[in-house]
Amino acid sequence: MSVKNNYLLVVNPISGDRDKTTLVTQIRDFAQEIQQEIIVYETTGTEDEVAIQKLYQEHQPVRVLIAGGDGTIKMVGEALEQEDVIFGIIPAGSANGLSIDLNLPTTVEENIKIAFQNDYIAIDMVEINGKKSLHLSDLGLNALLVKNYENSDTRGKLGYALQVITTLTEADDEPFEVDIKTTEGELHTNAKMIVIANSQKYGTGVTINPNGKINDGKFEIVVLKSLDVFTIGKIVTGNILSNTEEVSIFSTDQAVITTHKKISFQIDGEYCGEEDELKVGILPAQMKVAVP
Repeated sequence: MSVKNNYLLVVNPISGDRDKTTLVTQIRDFAQEIQQEIIVYETTGTEDEVAIQKLYQEHQPVRVLIAGGDGTIKMVGEALEQEDVIFGIIPAGSANGLSIDLNLPTTVEENIKIAFQNDYIAIDMVEINGKKSLHLSDLGLNALLVKNYENSDTRGKLGYALQVITTLTEADDEPFEVDIKTTEGELHTNAKMIVIANSQKYGTGVTINPNGKINDGKFEIVVLKSLDVFTIGKIVTGNILSNTEEVSIFSTDQAVITTHKKISFQIDGEYCGEEDELKVGILPAQMKVAVP
């Protein structure tokens, strides 16, 4: 087993519908500049977790760098969840919500430097029906949008925008009934969308959970009872408030969410089918991530 004197870079070559050749070259150049070796692994969508685990065991890197979106970050984090490793994030996906919540800069050069050299925080994960979420999951309208996006041919923010009309056309106008049980109490209400939030913002930069912290040992449940133009306007402009007629937000570390019919559901931008019961719990300090 080698001494820790190198870095492992995991690259998703198709995330964000962007070629990563130039990005990988920039990362290699920086590694050379600071006199460090780098091992590059490109994901294929087949047995990536096993390959990453093997490379980690073989090379014992100082850090693992991830060039991709939220889904790639989650996959690598799960692959190495038993290891004491610091992850450096270089945002390069269609959805980079986690990097936004971590206040990572907008330039590639700054993100590369942070990924290699900066300090870290230990962030929480949320477990939902046995699956892990780093960022934001939801039931309802946005999950249906994610489904339509996955089935489309256009990636990036344009791809999301093109699917908005399709999604609004397909969506059921009627709210769904939901029962929410937490360690703090119970709620029965009607909703258009329910967000399970480990952080504050979607990858578009829209704030859905103003008081969320990714390392506080809690997650928030955001109940959107209405999605009329007024409510959407408040969300988009960052003026969403908890405990209003349209929105309820509460923090907990454990919950069971039951709907009276199956509803579209997504985790971190990945469509997971329709669900009528979610068992949710916090997993504190699961992943060390370099931050500014």
